[in-house]
Amino acid sequence: MLRPELSASYTELSEDVEQVSENPTDEREGEMGVDEDTSSAILPDSELGTSAPSLRFSKTCLKNVFSVILLFIYLLLMAVAVFLVYQTISDFREKLKHPVMSVSYKEVSLYDAPGIAFYPGKARLLSCKHHYYDHILPLINPGQPGDIECTTQRINYTDPFTNQTMKYALVVQGPRDVKKKELVFLQFHLNGTDQDFSAIDYLLFSSFQEFINSPEKAEFMKDCESSYSSWKFSGGFRTWVKMSLVKTKEEDGRETVEFKQETSVVNYIDRRTKLRSDQLFFVVFEWKDPFIQTVQDIITANPWNTIALLCGIFLALFKAADFAKLSVKWMIKIRKRHLKRRSQVMNHIS
Repeated sequence: MLRPELSASYTELSEDVEQVSENPTDEREGEMGVDEDTSSAILPDSELGTSAPSLRFSKTCLKNVFSVILLFIYLLLMAVAVFLVYQTISDFREKLKHPVMSVSYKEVSLYDAPGIAFYPGKARLLSCKHHYYDHILPLINPGQPGDIECTTQRINYTDPFTNQTMKYALVVQGPRDVKKKELVFLQFHLNGTDQDFSAIDYLLFSSFQEFINSPEKAEFMKDCESSYSSWKFSGGFRTWVKMSLVKTKEEDGRETVEFKQETSVVNYIDRRTKLRSDQLFFVVFEWKDPFIQTVQDIITANPWNTIALLCGIFLALFKAADFAKLSVKWMIKIRKRHLKRRSQVMNHIS
């Protein structure tokens, strides 16, 4: 009974061993088939991948080249902006150091009557009249005292330069109405002189009314003589003086006044019968034109324009620097992405 059962189990065991011995070959064949299928499946992908990365590489290269060109352009623009900043600041400092002289003209119909200070010495004032429209009446009795229709003031004061010599001045009110061509005609007489040349000094100052209102007229005349220039007119001639007023504004806000003159001299024909050794002096004062000239120094550098220009330049600099930084980051990112894709493709192929 036992032998048949043992033979049956032995037979079954041998069959199982044979099946097991046959299965490895089948599994190897299955694995070979899978490998063949896998290799056959990978080959087409590798063939397609050889063209795609080349296209991606060419596009990335072009983008990188374009980014580098843009970066150099923006660096160039930044250099230009820095140069503009330097040039703007230099120009502003130069304009501050060298202001520009500005000349303006103001038209008036009436001037403030100037003061005319004469230093006649031994000469005597014979007549003084106001005329209009450049018309002077013929002389009736030259050398004889006539009408004095001008406002005059006589004053003595110490010479401001020596403080020792006393000076005598005859101050006369000058013309006012420039539209009517008002003029002042004066005649002086010098009885005799031991000098080879005879002349009378005179001085112009800005306002006769200020002289009248001044409580210290002597000090006023000393200040005028220290500030203004003096001129002369000779005997035996009619001297015609045309005045123009120039006002200058100083940097500290003060205003100075200066007279400019145009002088014409005409010979006087003495028709007196007797031969005389005396001298006659004739002088005319008139305004040249109705324009007061104002001179002042102007700083052409405008700080607000300079600040606005500098703000625009600095804004452009910051924008360019920000763009350059973003461009560099983008290039690095693209480079890393390209290397990552390339390593993935190589790993996939291997």
